[in-house]
Amino acid sequence: MSHIHAAGGIPPGMDAALHDGEVRVGGDARQRFHDARGYGRPLGGDEIALAPVEAAHLLYRGDLERVDGMGFRAFLTSQGERFGPRFLVYLDLRDRGFYLSPAVEGWVQPSTGLDAAELEELDFVVYPRGKGPTDGAVAHRIRVVGERTDIPAASLGDAVVAVVDEEGDLTYLETTGFDPSGETAVADLEPTSGTLLEDRVLVWDPPGPFHDRGFYGQPLEGRAAAFDVLHLSLVEAAYLAAQGLLELADGGGVARLVDRGRAVEGERFDRRLRAYRALRNAGSVPKTGFKFGADFRVYREVESVDKLGHSEFLVRALPHEYVFSPRDLALDVRLAHGVRKRMVFALDGANGETTRWLAVGRLTP
Repeated sequence: MSHIHAAGGIPPGMDAALHDGEVRVGGDARQRFHDARGYGRPLGGDEIALAPVEAAHLLYRGDLERVDGMGFRAFLTSQGERFGPRFLVYLDLRDRGFYLSPAVEGWVQPSTGLDAAELEELDFVVYPRGKGPTDGAVAHRIRVVGERTDIPAASLGDAVVAVVDEEGDLTYLETTGFDPSGETAVADLEPTSGTLLEDRVLVWDPPGPFHDRGFYGQPLEGRAAAFDVLHLSLVEAAYLAAQGLLELADGGGVARLVDRGRAVEGERFDRRLRAYRALRNAGSVPKTGFKFGADFRVYREVESVDKLGHSEFLVRALPHEYVFSPRDLALDVRLAHGVRKRMVFALDGANGETTRWLAVGRLTP
């Protein structure tokens, strides 16, 4: 598809008129707009149908003068509240050199592999630079939201959320499925016992492998320490107890630990425990993410507790029905980016188990 830019104005014989929610253009519109620059869908002969956002862009550029007597200003303000943010995203992506189509059957070709259900969740389909609607390749799938639009966590994944703030600036957040698997080999451990103390468990005279080769807990250290103590979080302790590797000195086991966890942090404890279990079972090592405003920081491969290095991603465990605000989502991503990590969300399924892992990051198209 060639990058041909036609001169402004409508050639003689070209009409632009609204018809059933789309703008139909005659004359040499097919060659001028569709074939040369990827606008619209062919109707037969030289006539094409433009989506309203495409027509607005051509009015903005001066390539169309009027649609049913309306210039750019009148046409833009006639299209409803969501149209403004969608137009800003369309304009930005066109200015970046992309061809894109509204996510509507007829505009998006079957060769892209996107079905009607997928298109329902999107606003635009963006093609790789140098490609267009008929080439079958997709660079980005775009969903447009305003900065005050609620975003259900269950609706995210394999798309770019284009957030339009109150000043019209754009932030692109790429959301993709994520594999949290790691390659950490944990040593076989012998069961031990510990003491429940408020919201933690202390293991007295712990077996060395628990920390050194199992990567659990944090030694309680000091220059004048007279005791060898391993400090476990409630999540670590509950996981170990469920594995048969930890018991409480005064009885109670895993049920007591879970009850204490629920008492100190409510339902959040169950979500964190499910995510922790999934990460450990996948070969990764989760540690507290409190300093980063997350539930966990996660290491994919740990060879030595003395050489942890940098954790690779942060995890927040969220319920199935969780709803993001774009502001909070952007804040999480900005924080993770600032400490050179990926932001990952562990999402509970409808059955309460951690079933989806979602990575979110900033994107510059």
